[in-house]
Amino acid sequence: MSTDKSTALTTTHATRHDGWTVARQSLFLRELAASHSVKRAAKAAGMSRQSAYGLRARLKGEPFDLAWTAALRCRFDALAEAAMDRALNGVEVPHFYRGELVGTSRRYDERLTVALLAMRERFRGPQRFSSHPAAAFDAEDFGPLLARVETGPETWREEIRAEREAEYAEEEGDAEEAGGGAAYVWRAY
Repeated sequence: MSTDKSTALTTTHATRHDGWTVARQSLFLRELAASHSVKRAAKAAGMSRQSAYGLRARLKGEPFDLAWTAALRCRFDALAEAAMDRALNGVEVPHFYRGELVGTSRRYDERLTVALLAMRERFRGPQRFSSHPAAAFDAEDFGPLLARVETGPETWREEIRAEREAEYAEEEGDAEEAGGGAAYVWRAY
């Protein structure tokens, strides 16, 4: 099994009965990363917000779900940087007297930064076994996860099944070459 993030199995995707084609999923994820708005991303994909959440629930733990989390992290990191800048440099507050600007001061609000950094942990996602295909992706790997949604099987189970079938076919071919006949190689997975 490959653990390279850039490796993706290419398959033909069946037409979904719910309308969430691979192209729509990709468009939704790209817009979600750009806007951080599920409503806006669903509208861009021509789908409803409720159907987007429904798809995510059905594909919990699968590439689409992980790419959703990574898309949210894309914007979260920019927000965290802005909050850190505000905490370190403060916000300039103007002071007026009788309608005229008489000076400015800096206001620092560390509570905002602490709250945002605490929320970051919620986007981490569950830990996976190192042999699971999802273990090859981090929560920050939006690009590779998006590519996986666009080109790979919809579920990790389909990917594992395809890899095992390829291994079985290879072992069967090796056994036929070695024995000259139709030898059966059995491996327990």
